[in-house]
Amino acid sequence: MSISDYGGGQTEHSDVLVVTTNDVPGHRVERVIGEVFGLTVRSRHLGSQIGAGLKSMVGGELKGLTKTLVQTRNQAMERLVEQARARGANAVLMMRFDVTEAADIGTEVCAYGTAVVLTPQG
Repeated sequence: MSISDYGGGQTEHSDVLVVTTNDVPGHRVERVIGEVFGLTVRSRHLGSQIGAGLKSMVGGELKGLTKTLVQTRNQAMERLVEQARARGANAVLMMRFDVTEAADIGTEVCAYGTAVVLTPQG
């Protein structure tokens, strides 16, 4: 597995900036659009569940589940950006992830934040 299998986030060329902070240095919030979110639910495939069960007996990282969770978080974030863009935002402030088990069959991941229009301070 490569380093990209364990991380995510935006590319430097994204037209919608996503940050976990309340503001962006050098910019001011011109307009608050409101809450946006991206949601996805992923089930685990049988092979990763069996492997995770065996691995949990001896300890160590569950790499198959890690990779699945990274892919799920990235998909939720992509959906968050799509929603922000569709509503006219160029940034999402205070982005967070919420992760829960969904009816014991998968993992629900929600990326959420506040969609805004930022302008550079002059």
